[in-house]
Amino acid sequence: MGHPVLSHADSNPTGAVLPPVASVTPDRESGGAAVLEKAPERVRKPSPRYKVLLHNDPVNSMEYVVTTLRQVVPSLSEQDAIAVMLEAHNTGIGLVIVCDIEPAEFYCETLKAKGLSSTIEPES
Repeated sequence: MGHPVLSHADSNPTGAVLPPVASVTPDRESGGAAVLEKAPERVRKPSPRYKVLLHNDPVNSMEYVVTTLRQVVPSLSEQDAIAVMLEAHNTGIGLVIVCDIEPAEFYCETLKAKGLSSTIEPES
């Protein structure tokens, strides 16, 4: 008929009383419904992002640049790669991708290894 009631002390082998994780406070304005107050969550600072830039060069063909961009940065669609190539061709610099430092360095170095001119810079 009656179920045993477990307290924090019963479920804690050390016998120490643990503080409650969340406190319940009655809210009089909403008809006495209980409001759960959670401990504030730790805000994680996002890691800095980097722009991988493609610089225009008079050496490589447009087709080679598009093919190489797609090989090096698999997330680029054919249309994206063409847009980056045209931006570099028309303005001198094209934005390839914005990502964390490690992939940015990898993409930049791989583009350079394939004969394309590339640099990285902080996003902001």
